[in-house]
Amino acid sequence: MLEEEDYPGAIQLCLECQKAASTFKHYSCISELNSKLQDTLEQIEEQLDVALSKTCKHFDVSHYTKVQLAYTLLGKTQTAMDQLHMHFTQAIHNTVFQVVLGYVELCAGNADTKFQKMQYKDLCTIEINHISCPASQLGQFIMNMPGHITPDSYIPCLTDLCKALWEVMLSYHHTMQWHEEHDKQETTPTPEDAAAAESDELAVDRSYVKKKLEHGLTRIWQDVQLKVKAYILGTDMSNFKYDDFIVVLDVISRLMQVGEEFCGSKSEVLQESIKRQSVNYFKNYHRARLEELRMFLENETWELCPVKSNFNIAQLHEFKFMGQCRSPSVSPSRQAASLSSSAQEELSLFQQYQREGNPFEMHMEHKEEETEDVLASNGYESDELEKSVYQDYDSDSDVPEELKQDYVDEQTGDAPLKSVPRETMRTKKKSDYNLNKTNAPILTNTTLNVIRLVGKYMQMMNILKPIAFDVIHCVSQLFDYYLYAVYTFFGRNDMYESSGLGLISSRLRTTLNRIQESLIDMTSTHPTANLGTEDRKEKVPSPHLSQLVVLTNSGTLYGLAQRVVATESLVFLAEQFESLQSHLDAMMPAAKKPFLQQFYSQTVSTASELRKPIYWIVAAKAIDYEQMLLMMAGVKWDIREIMSQHNVYVDVLLKEFEQFNKRLGEVSRHVRIPLPVSNVLWEHCIRLANRTLVEGYANVKKCSNEGRALMQLDFQQFLMKLEKLTDLRPIPDKEFVETYIKAYYLTENDMEQFIKNHREYSMKQLANLVNVCLGSHINKKARQKLLAAIDDIDRPKR
Repeated sequence: MLEEEDYPGAIQLCLECQKAASTFKHYSCISELNSKLQDTLEQIEEQLDVALSKTCKHFDVSHYTKVQLAYTLLGKTQTAMDQLHMHFTQAIHNTVFQVVLGYVELCAGNADTKFQKMQYKDLCTIEINHISCPASQLGQFIMNMPGHITPDSYIPCLTDLCKALWEVMLSYHHTMQWHEEHDKQETTPTPEDAAAAESDELAVDRSYVKKKLEHGLTRIWQDVQLKVKAYILGTDMSNFKYDDFIVVLDVISRLMQVGEEFCGSKSEVLQESIKRQSVNYFKNYHRARLEELRMFLENETWELCPVKSNFNIAQLHEFKFMGQCRSPSVSPSRQAASLSSSAQEELSLFQQYQREGNPFEMHMEHKEEETEDVLASNGYESDELEKSVYQDYDSDSDVPEELKQDYVDEQTGDAPLKSVPRETMRTKKKSDYNLNKTNAPILTNTTLNVIRLVGKYMQMMNILKPIAFDVIHCVSQLFDYYLYAVYTFFGRNDMYESSGLGLISSRLRTTLNRIQESLIDMTSTHPTANLGTEDRKEKVPSPHLSQLVVLTNSGTLYGLAQRVVATESLVFLAEQFESLQSHLDAMMPAAKKPFLQQFYSQTVSTASELRKPIYWIVAAKAIDYEQMLLMMAGVKWDIREIMSQHNVYVDVLLKEFEQFNKRLGEVSRHVRIPLPVSNVLWEHCIRLANRTLVEGYANVKKCSNEGRALMQLDFQQFLMKLEKLTDLRPIPDKEFVETYIKAYYLTENDMEQFIKNHREYSMKQLANLVNVCLGSHINKKARQKLLAAIDDIDRPKR
């Protein structure tokens, strides 16, 4: 009967024999038989305990029913429940030990190493890697050696660990289900005189079992967490590959989901241990990525990375996690699969895998299927989706992908990709430099690399909410460093302050100072700077512009093409960050949301402000303002008759603008110049020209009313011709020149008010008005008074 596992039958037979024996116990032979029956009963109990332990790994309803019935016949229902929990605890320990032991022995390549005698925690912190000692000494050697399970075997071992623990928890879940159903069933009929006593006893047993099982849920889950925690913390994951680490996070995330469904636990132990590993991993990963970004920036030649005009970051694999169903690249079969999987999600894991399968097995298969897509390398040639991202001109469709990595202008004046109606071409203003180009985004390979990194960082945040703030802080540093590099390479210039044009806003200056203080390691450029080792770890050296980028050639408008690509790629990057703000905000802990808001308002929004200082350098050098001043100095302004012909310097200046316009057109053949860029360039050039005109007029020693009229004529001629070259309206600083010329006609009292109201003019320019214009109309005392007023206005500046 015991061989057939009929425990209730064996016990029933034993008890009947004992009862019969007690009737004839006065016979000595029967007394001896009774003793043997007791021994047999104890043996049955021992076998019953072994049978009970088997249910911890593979629950079988009929087997468990027999075991419980047997314990009921023995009157030991409560004892059975105590024993069962001890077996579950032991099952968890034995399961994890055997799984890890198997992998450690596999990595060691030799099973005869006495690993079996080691503690589980010690097994989790062993590295079998390049060990060169005899097998007989290997066990002792490893006992004294810190390290971890080999990286190659880490994920398979973790997965098998979770699979095995799932089986134990599933068995416990089935055990609880069995007792819930059993309690609902009618109890076995009993003789009426014993019914009351037996029902009370059954009620006590049931209450005890129920409480014990409920309390056991938390205890078992705690055991599972501690075993997995020991495995997680036993290895330094900081040098894991990114996609491997994501798989680890996925597996632990699924395990925490199991814990939530198993006993409603928030899995604090697992969360804390995976958070520790994640922070450690992410700091290491981010430091490496920042160094990598510096290397990319220092090797970047700021040439276009050609992409289609409808390019969107959702087309990149790194952002597929944000909504695969919306992606046009998802096949109908994959969409159908995702719909069926979402229907499955409504069922708990214990319902889905009640009969067969394992959530960790399914999860790993899913990861293997997705890894190639979600975590694709930066190589584009193996990636069909990303081929569609890159700009293919119709004539280039068969060009090898590697030739498209760097933009090469092959148009040479041929018809553009999308034919433009002649009327449109004719009506285009000269300052709209979208010639021969579609409105494709302007970005570089480095820009694309930063966008991909942001996608990877967001994947990590999506899986691991506890370190969301750390990750978002690092995301902000990627943007900060890119912005700082573009400014350092193309926008830094000591002439800004003296220009008086307010090229760098106080907000942008504050942002640049913050980045330099918090992120840039200045010790490489300033050896005297005193920074601790820890501070330096968190910082990156300031990048240096590649020697291949030439910004001093007047023929290329001082590297305008590279400046446009760099600046507009930053603006494009800022736009992508803007589109991600709601996603980042949703991931951000409530207490840290102000950081994100400040990052967007103080940093991301300043990207377009870099256009002013960067393009000003081109505008300042593109036109020879000094030549114009020299020519103006040679003009006679104290004439006595009204002139009908403007001065030659106006024609020379306009010729410079025409040449500038022509060179802009040449640059636009290689790089599309967006309208905001051409507007900034023209605004700078016109503003500088107008300020040069005022400076030229302020250098005049003698001037008559007719001379002032000639100045107005010159300026009107300049404006009339200029308006044919640009569609920028209104003409910048037009009033700046006109107001200055008209000030010649002011009286002494009006001039004093003019001086107070017009602080935009320099002290020298205002003094010229007093000395030259009013000189013949006022006495020396009045002139001194006005000059003193000018000096008072200028004094606060000093």
